[in-house]
Amino acid sequence: MTAKRILLLAGDFVEDYEIMVPFQALQMVGHEVHAVCPEKAAGDVCPTAIHDFEGDQTYTEKPGHDFELNHDFEAVDPADYDALVVPGGRAPEYLRTYDEVLEIVRHFFEADKPVAALCHGAQILAAADVIDGRACTAYPALEADVVGAGGEWRDEVTRDGNLVTGQAWPDHPAWLASFLEVLGTDLESEAPVAAD
Repeated sequence: MTAKRILLLAGDFVEDYEIMVPFQALQMVGHEVHAVCPEKAAGDVCPTAIHDFEGDQTYTEKPGHDFELNHDFEAVDPADYDALVVPGGRAPEYLRTYDEVLEIVRHFFEADKPVAALCHGAQILAAADVIDGRACTAYPALEADVVGAGGEWRDEVTRDGNLVTGQAWPDHPAWLASFLEVLGTDLESEAPVAAD
């Protein structure tokens, strides 16, 4: 497996599981992940929010952990990265207002690089105008946003070319597996070493 350099877009009140799990899982299998946020640098933190599904009409929201960024947003050149991860939560609602964020996202689509978006991350993709004609999913309440941006709505983890989308953190197993496949990450060839 060739390790990839992956850019992960963070922001205040990003969903806790949706940033922590892919950040750690992608590193665990050998990829380099740079987590960045506009107006923040390496060592700064983004507070996270925990979205849970407890039988109400929508998710509940609770305070999560502080997520520490490991790279400076101002130093990002999207050409230096092989793939992009866009987690959900509250952050995408305002991250989509940054022209720099939209330009970064457009680069990955124009260069046909792998992109994984989860939950409300689709708000950024819609604002960047990159899902027209593409099959994708998002948090179910965003179906109108996806369709309004020209996307073809799906109700499950969806792969359309190099784009992998999921509805929320319960999709992690299928969403991450599909993204790892797009990245060319072959876990089966990495046999575990037996302990003596």
